[in-house]
Amino acid sequence: MTGTSGSRTGRVRVLIVDDEPPLTEVLSVAVAEAGWRPYPALDGQSALKTARVCAPHAVVLDGMLPDLDGLQVLRRLRYENPKLPVLMLTARDALEHRLDGLEAGADDYVTKPFSLEEVVLRLRGLLRRAAAAHGRTEDSVRVLGDLVLAADTREVRRAGTPIQLTAKEFDLLGLFLDHPRQVLSKAQILDRVWSSSFDGGGNLVEVYISSLRRKIDRGRAPMIHTVRGLGYAIRAAGDGR
Repeated sequence: MTGTSGSRTGRVRVLIVDDEPPLTEVLSVAVAEAGWRPYPALDGQSALKTARVCAPHAVVLDGMLPDLDGLQVLRRLRYENPKLPVLMLTARDALEHRLDGLEAGADDYVTKPFSLEEVVLRLRGLLRRAAAAHGRTEDSVRVLGDLVLAADTREVRRAGTPIQLTAKEFDLLGLFLDHPRQVLSKAQILDRVWSSSFDGGGNLVEVYISSLRRKIDRGRAPMIHTVRGLGYAIRAAGDGR
């Protein structure tokens, strides 16, 4: 789980505020697997301090905290950043509690128990709407370790060094970065990059994976990995999972 630090990279930063450590942990894992950087906090005061350090792009905020009420934290976050997307979590499902949160400035509301997939989808929607308001897309820059892909300019860099890719290599890398650490089968890659499952497609995928590896991994710690019998995955250098 990622702790707070002063680093403000291009990676999307998500502040996660909940007084239940196991829940904060699983939410942090879900956020990380979505390709974002989690910043956990277990109470309101810690959340406010962390927000000042990391300048989050979005917040997942429990409505009931041990020190400050979740709505108090929400109002203070809104005071410092009026456009910060906030997703409220609560164990209470009464309509008046939802309305209180929305009136205080929450952008969306999820009632416990919830699925991690729902939280990630709602966060992605909030981030995209916020990004659109700033004239860009949330996924315009994707970062994994020292690898950076800029969708708007179709530029790729690793450790600051530009890497020239063909159009299909760029699309293939973009697919991997949309699903960091996830194993993608040859069929999935064919369907999403080539919109095809034609005969011989598996060999086509292997050829492009080999070419992409030569450009991305040559002379560096590998990021593109073969998962025998299943497919391929991209992981930050040094991530042994």
